[in-house]
Amino acid sequence: MNSLNDLKKISDTLPLSQRMPVLFLGHGSPMNGIEENQFTKGFQNISKTLPTPSAIVCISAHWYTKGTKVTAMELPKTIHDFGGFPQELYEQQYPAKGNPDLAKETKNLLKPTLVELDEKWGLDHGTWTVLKHLFPKADIPVIQLSIDYTKDPVYHFELAKQLNSLRNKGVLIIGSGNIIHNLRLVDWKNFNEDNYGYDWAIEARETINNYLLEGNYKPLLNYEKQSKALQLAIPSPDHYLPLIYTLGLQQKNENSILFNDKLLAGSLSMTSLKIG
Repeated sequence: MNSLNDLKKISDTLPLSQRMPVLFLGHGSPMNGIEENQFTKGFQNISKTLPTPSAIVCISAHWYTKGTKVTAMELPKTIHDFGGFPQELYEQQYPAKGNPDLAKETKNLLKPTLVELDEKWGLDHGTWTVLKHLFPKADIPVIQLSIDYTKDPVYHFELAKQLNSLRNKGVLIIGSGNIIHNLRLVDWKNFNEDNYGYDWAIEARETINNYLLEGNYKPLLNYEKQSKALQLAIPSPDHYLPLIYTLGLQQKNENSILFNDKLLAGSLSMTSLKIG
């Protein structure tokens, strides 16, 4: 892109429209891509509250890169980035189109951060297993924005703010991860028990939910300095940072609601958030 006319052309492809909400989705197991359960029903129900997007930008926990990238291909592939699951799951496809113009606009909005237009990635399971329930026809163009693992939460919170103008063009921005995500401590024997969490997970969920509903985000940006419960809940930032992008996009006077707000297998949460 090397002229004002080029930038205007990209901008005009997404005219101003109703401001879109922002979502954080606890995506959980890849099996949610083929199962019908209380969480996939939650995704289906929240989709009924959304205006039809012109396009989707997804920040998935599973595209964790050095530097920032955005998918820019016409037809992103469905990535099966997991192992040991039933063949039916590997046969699933989510054939949504990409949006190279939106990728270029996203790259421009994030300046001076250098953003690579990526032609290799696609839609990983953090994206397609939830979109399959929100938009089962795969008829909304989708791009993914990667998470730069060299940066801290405050950086990602501020970076997200630069994308806010997309919301006025009908673009749905989704963060996809899990707020409480400690796979090493998962209780597989009790995986199907409803709302089952260890004491520290119960404490972390209550603490984080209170911060979310109060709009008190400073402790969440400095989670590493918080309680032992939060340290156990967030042993690594990959599944947590998509939430930070969602929070960075919140505007004044926008309300938040929680859904799918349950613990799973002792050390995971499916808590999801809608802003706006």
